Amino acid sequence: MIRQVWPSPRDLSGDDLEQLYRYPAHPRWLAVNFVSSADGAITVEGRSGGLSTPADRIVYRLGNDLADVVLVGAGTAMAEGFEGMRPDAATADRRRRFGLAPIAPVAVVTTGRSLPPAAPVITRAAVPTIVFTCEAAPPALREAWASNGARVFVVGAAEVPAGEVVSTLVSEGLGRIDCEGGPRLFGSLIEAGVVDEFRLTVAPFLVAGRADRAAVGPAIDPAELRLASVLTDGASVLLRYLAGGTEDDRGA
Repeated sequence: MIRQVWPSPRDLSGDDLEQLYRYPAHPRWLAVNFVSSADGAITVEGRSGGLSTPADRIVYRLGNDLADVVLVGAGTAMAEGFEGMRPDAATADRRRRFGLAPIAPVAVVTTGRSLPPAAPVITRAAVPTIVFTCEAAPPALREAWASNGARVFVVGAAEVPAGEVVSTLVSEGLGRIDCEGGPRLFGSLIEAGVVDEFRLTVAPFLVAGRADRAAVGPAIDPAELRLASVLTDGASVLLRYLAGGTEDDRGA
């Protein structure tokens, strides 16, 4: 059982969780999802799966299921073995009830160095994967991605501007965006000022070591967040933060 402990303590049903984690009625809403150990690690041996808990898997799935598109950096897509979304019956029903397309595409951000043409996120996806890259990526590589079924967008010169990635997704009718990392993509989204919501699961583990933090990139003036809800299953803590200035129609 997942219980909300703030702002109003109550036990949450599946319907309650859907309402908390749905995407508000805005032309664009970008939610970033991360799981972290209690001491701040976001991976164990290079992958986030070792930190995931039953409660985290519930909210992670809600992020996928209720989004128009799942946004991920190429390094994370390769490390985590992304193969695109494959809805089961429960997900298909949820997407139908919320008026979403049957399958959310994955959008991958890469400068070209870490996304091979035969990456599973391209070749095994049930719907065409969207690849965002830059002019510095070799034309032959861009053509290979497209030949393997991807939709390729070139949106920068030597780097891939996060703001242009998001605006292009919105123009494609994919405004409910679920970002699943990695840290450099999250850092670039913070720098571009396009993050609306940060969903963080604090898992009951200590890891130490040299694991990455959730966001990596140029330092910015601290961007203030507003706490929207705190949930727990008695082990993990599930936090939702809203970026300053965003308006939310979900309540808590």
